[in-house]
Amino acid sequence: MSAVKEEFLRLQEYMNSRIIGQAGLVQKLLVALLSDGHLLVEGLPGLAKTKAVKILAETIDAEAQRIQFTPDLLPSDITGSDVYRPETNSFFFQKGPIFNNLILADEINRAPAKVQSALLEAMGERQATIGNETYQLPDLFMVMATQNPIEQEGTYRLPEAQLDRFLMYVKIDYPDIASERQILKLVQGEEKKMPPPRFPKLRQEKIFVARREVLDTYMSPELEEYIVQFIMATRQPEAYGEDVAKLLSYGASPRGTIALDVTARAAAWLAGRDFVTPKDIQDLIPAVLRHRIIPSFEAKSMQMSTDDILALLLERVPLP
Repeated sequence: MSAVKEEFLRLQEYMNSRIIGQAGLVQKLLVALLSDGHLLVEGLPGLAKTKAVKILAETIDAEAQRIQFTPDLLPSDITGSDVYRPETNSFFFQKGPIFNNLILADEINRAPAKVQSALLEAMGERQATIGNETYQLPDLFMVMATQNPIEQEGTYRLPEAQLDRFLMYVKIDYPDIASERQILKLVQGEEKKMPPPRFPKLRQEKIFVARREVLDTYMSPELEEYIVQFIMATRQPEAYGEDVAKLLSYGASPRGTIALDVTARAAAWLAGRDFVTPKDIQDLIPAVLRHRIIPSFEAKSMQMSTDDILALLLERVPLP
């Protein structure tokens, strides 16, 4: 096992000790970091969404910035703007928070679509265009967004074009009873001013080394074909039964194919293996594809979610 892999495994263990009952969220945060992608986390208030992202930012030697999304936020509050300098009678560009390495977009669905779309270019092309000038973003750049469920009052639905920019869309639920007890003990320790253990900061160079190792993780041609067939099943569901065909209006984009490939390799690498298993792929299908397929009106009338449709396809698409 390589030294950088051991360091990431220690980082995962450390984060699980600080964020109780959300091992799935921690794993997917690290998978997104290793896959050079962006992560959207949805859950009710109080489930440690923001805390998980902040702890990850604290463990990396990089510039991090939190943006609290509100209904009155402007696009320039994210990208920056030209500022007039009266002493020289000229303008200079004041960079916004998007030019940091790690961006925590907290409650991203509390801002209207115009503001959310300010992230589109940055997330997709790693650059920001302001006026006639285009500015490159850092080599290490990751947006980690949180949102409350759409049904809550005062929120806006994210545009499909922006959703597709997210590598994964993770939904989290309440912790179990054992984890709840651990959370209580952890909070009691913090109230007694017991400082949490510190983790040595991970250098950016090691992240880039880890990403190269992830890409070298072996995936058999049969599993690559399984990924392609599953993506095609979301576009041509009639091949897997008339009941499935009625449930989908639009299938996953090619970004879904690429995302499923790289995240499966990252998950296998993070598990300490140098090869991908079918379970690596199947475990990630909901997070990678739930925001990339659009259910039909009939599916909505039957109250079937995208997760329900993906679960049905998991049963129908044969493993190699």
